[in-house]
Amino acid sequence: ESPSLHRCLLNLVTNAADAVSEIDGRIAILARICDGEHIEILIEDNGPGIPPDILAQIFDPFFSTKGAKGTGLGLAITQKIIHEHGGELVVEQSSLGGAAFRIVLPAKQSDPMKVVLP
Repeated sequence: ESPSLHRCLLNLVTNAADAVSEIDGRIAILARICDGEHIEILIEDNGPGIPPDILAQIFDPFFSTKGAKGTGLGLAITQKIIHEHGGELVVEQSSLGGAAFRIVLPAKQSDPMKVVLP
């Protein structure tokens, strides 16, 4: 288990929680094995989504839409950690209407019934 991957997931879920309404906010976390060699984790929400005009900036260090509440380092660090583990982090439109962050990582398979993250 990797504490840094835990931090990535916590950051993405916290961002989703910040984006959704307190009344009817929804966050979905899905994980699956892809092609037997990769693990995909999807965190999506029904918040307002990410405006197209800032989409290209969200992984830039110190870019934040949270004003004084954010440092602008969360997504930059998350992306860096995912890359260091040989994976990729992609943002897309959520099926719930908000933002979706897809993590794809190589899987280590120690036995046929157990697949673990790097």
